[in-house]
Amino acid sequence: ALNVRYRDIQHLVPFLTQFWFFATPIAYSSTMLPESWRSLLGLNPMAGAVESFRWALFGTQVEVGPAVVVSAFVVAGVLVTGLTYFRVTERAFADVV
Repeated sequence: ALNVRYRDIQHLVPFLTQFWFFATPIAYSSTMLPESWRSLLGLNPMAGAVESFRWALFGTQVEVGPAVVVSAFVVAGVLVTGLTYFRVTERAFADVV
């Protein structure tokens, strides 16, 4: 059963990585998107980080405030979830590895 799951994940991860690459404004600016799509782009936690770097390096006039706030909340949520998961599985972690 483990090999079947590994094969499924093996094909799913590159697809999701490529999708996330195009969903993050790396090769394009968020100003190229219509206003209705920018709010959806703000849900991507990497969008705020990429637009902030673009603003810092090139001085572009992009409103990065809401995207940075969403990114900060997502990072905080992932941190708390990761710490909680680690605390729960910490005792058995060395046995698994």
